[in-house]
Amino acid sequence: MSETTMNLTLRVWRQKNAQSAGTFVEYEAKNISVDMSFLEMLDVVNEELTARGEDPIAFDHDCREGICGMCSLTINGKAHGPLEATTTCQLHMRSFKNGDAITVEPWRAKPFPVIKDLVTDRSAFDRIIQVGGFVSVSTGGAPDGNALPIPKTDADAAMDAAQCIGCGACVAACKNASAMLFVAAKVGHLGLLPQGQTERDRRVLHMVAQMDEEGFGNCTNIGSCSAVCPKEIGQDFISRLNRDFLKASLRAK
Repeated sequence: MSETTMNLTLRVWRQKNAQSAGTFVEYEAKNISVDMSFLEMLDVVNEELTARGEDPIAFDHDCREGICGMCSLTINGKAHGPLEATTTCQLHMRSFKNGDAITVEPWRAKPFPVIKDLVTDRSAFDRIIQVGGFVSVSTGGAPDGNALPIPKTDADAAMDAAQCIGCGACVAACKNASAMLFVAAKVGHLGLLPQGQTERDRRVLHMVAQMDEEGFGNCTNIGSCSAVCPKEIGQDFISRLNRDFLKASLRAK
């Protein structure tokens, strides 16, 4: 075995569909390049499974550039794997050692039911966005938007929140399966900008209500959500969400 390749043992969650009971199945991943991404390693395993006439491992992916939020895997018990601020698709095999045993699971949260193997249904996030994660006022073109005076601190904070890719790692890591960090990021980046003020109260009330309706748990400020967030979105946005929600609730009475 050269220093550029490794052999691994994978324990992968296999589940035929949402109604079936799942189980871990062990696979050998041999001659894996240290320069492969985690998803490329799974591609190699799937090619071997397909060649043997076996069902390949189903997993979500799209851009493979850390932007789309599709690569939702729990690796050795941690959402997105061992590295901080790193999505699964940007995690490289050099982060592991030759001979390692790696356990790969889907997100574990009731609002994210398993569809097949490592693929979960995260449409609950879509429904939260649909009830308030938008602006309906005319914001003009880019020159018009750039002409609006916005304090740099607010603009920077809005950009920090807007980095959320909706991957759901925060939910998977939270012992309560809370979606507070996701909702806080979506409420926060619009609430910090003048274009988002018209619907500010409506937005936070509707998005929090939808979050509760979807069955996400309560936030108890453990901090695991921020710890696994690949975009390092901080818990200060949760504090901002709580303040906005309280103010909007009082004004709605």
